[in-house]
Amino acid sequence: MSESQGPSGSAGGSTQRLPVVEREPGATPSDLDQSASAAAYEPLPTAEGDDGRPRRFWSARRIPAALLALLVFAGAGLMLYDIAAVRADRPAMQWRKTLARELAQRPLDNLWVLIGAGMAAALGLWLLVLATTPGRRAVLPMRRVHPDVRSGLHRDAAAMVLRDRAMEVSGVQSARVRVRRRKVDVRAVSHFRELDEVRGDLDTVLADGIRELGLGRAPALSVHVRRPGKKG
Repeated sequence: MSESQGPSGSAGGSTQRLPVVEREPGATPSDLDQSASAAAYEPLPTAEGDDGRPRRFWSARRIPAALLALLVFAGAGLMLYDIAAVRADRPAMQWRKTLARELAQRPLDNLWVLIGAGMAAALGLWLLVLATTPGRRAVLPMRRVHPDVRSGLHRDAAAMVLRDRAMEVSGVQSARVRVRRRKVDVRAVSHFRELDEVRGDLDTVLADGIRELGLGRAPALSVHVRRPGKKG
């Protein structure tokens, strides 16, 4: 037994019409490929009740500290051994004689002296920067709910959470999220629905997602929505 199909192409049912993007008079094709309101978007504050400026986590920097300690230990040990050998009426090592002679004979404006001084100054400046900066830029400090407990969230994990939230919005085909210290940059591709509507839904969903992250400093939100590129 067979049933006749109507103009809709389905047996005994009706089909839903897909939304159609119509071009406004005077609009160019490029105007339909990018949302007109895709500039930086500043949502409402995403953190509430947090007093004080959150501080970043300090890095232990074990590798630079271990290398510096090893270098100082080796240099000091070698120097003490040579001094003890000289005190025991033995000749000094050749490298120390050569170094003392070169330092005594070479003028201060010599090229190799300037190169060595520059390298020592650069090394010292690098060590000062490491000692005075916290590091761990990839860890975002979270809002403190207990005075004795500090928590942080990795930027990649935050980006993954926000990307999952963005993919739940109707019309979003793909999304790329980059989380920085002060800004969340979202690039989405929408294959149906009006771009302004998709962008508005992303604004709302991602603002709620940022609030739920519980970060100590609320980052700004920038959402850009475009149409997928033409194949071929």
